[in-house]
Amino acid sequence: MRRGLYTADHEEFREVVAEFVRREVAPHLERWDEQRLIDRDVWLAAGEQGLLGLAAPEEHGGAALSDYRYRNVVQEELAKVFASSLASGFSLQDDIAIPYLTSLGTEEQKKRWLPGMAAGKLIGAIAMTEPGTGSDLRGIKTSGTRVDGGWLVNGSKTFITNGIQSDVVIVVVRTDPEGGSQGFSLLVVERDMPGFTRGRKLAKVGLHAQDTAELFFDDVFVPDSHVLGTVGGGFGQLVSHLPLERLSIAAHALALADAVLADTIEYTQQRVAFGQPIADFQNTRFELAELSTELDVTRAFVDRAVLAHGEDDLTVVDAAKAKWWATEVQNRVVDRCLQLHGGYGYMLEYPVARAFQDSRIQKIFGGTNEIMKQIIGRDLIGRK
Repeated sequence: MRRGLYTADHEEFREVVAEFVRREVAPHLERWDEQRLIDRDVWLAAGEQGLLGLAAPEEHGGAALSDYRYRNVVQEELAKVFASSLASGFSLQDDIAIPYLTSLGTEEQKKRWLPGMAAGKLIGAIAMTEPGTGSDLRGIKTSGTRVDGGWLVNGSKTFITNGIQSDVVIVVVRTDPEGGSQGFSLLVVERDMPGFTRGRKLAKVGLHAQDTAELFFDDVFVPDSHVLGTVGGGFGQLVSHLPLERLSIAAHALALADAVLADTIEYTQQRVAFGQPIADFQNTRFELAELSTELDVTRAFVDRAVLAHGEDDLTVVDAAKAKWWATEVQNRVVDRCLQLHGGYGYMLEYPVARAFQDSRIQKIFGGTNEIMKQIIGRDLIGRK
């Protein structure tokens, strides 16, 4: 069936993205993995090509494109070269940090941070997770204590994407210990604020090039001008932005699984065993048929979620369904494609092996898939 998601404008944009990926991304992937860090130059190059800040206002350096299909094109083109680490970093910037600033920021805050982020000169991060919290955001202990002119922040965060290189960090802090869900606020911490330090660049199973870090806050003074949104409104602000984050994860899951399947189909036609290409064995064809069908069915739902977001109609529940299902399918597809590669699938020189490492986190971050089921299940039985 014809997909029908994109227009000619999207495909024209795809040509720009594909050329950027060919020139600025593909030649460097192996080196980025080895050095466990992505060069900042690629962020600047992406900014120059207009590939960052797609939804940011034009007056603040963005493209003012609320149509998520453009971001989806970026996801798909990065997935074609298995650049999951870079895709994750860009998603954090464009699907989480910039939308927070765009929707919650004052005019002064937007002028301060958005132009640099859209240009790739400033890298953003959001610091939610703590060593003892995980998906339980109500367990956050990092505190913000009221002082004259601002807040003193104390505590620590972990598993923070873009944590090492970030210049602008949106930190979730508890500003009222007795406030319950109304006791959290979002404070923006900048790179050079006294008392703000980075801990380890964490060694991970996959996404080796993506910097994931521990962050520490020791009496960091954050002025009132750096409060994002309303004091005490942090929890609600987080919840309102989760659908886009989860759509982003689902979109990458589908794009990466598509790329792995395409690579596997080519491999099975070239690899010879028992005197014939392994694609000629019935088992191989059945496997490929099942995987292709799963992806087509998944694509129908994720594409509809992309359109729903553009119509401002993507619900928390629908986003949870997209994230849960697409990441589960992604992991099944990658695992079965690795099996079709045989022993070569376990070698990191083959894209499917790297995809196997990179895919596992998809079922964990953005809210674990168990949490996604909880969200869906509560909705079904009428619980908040």
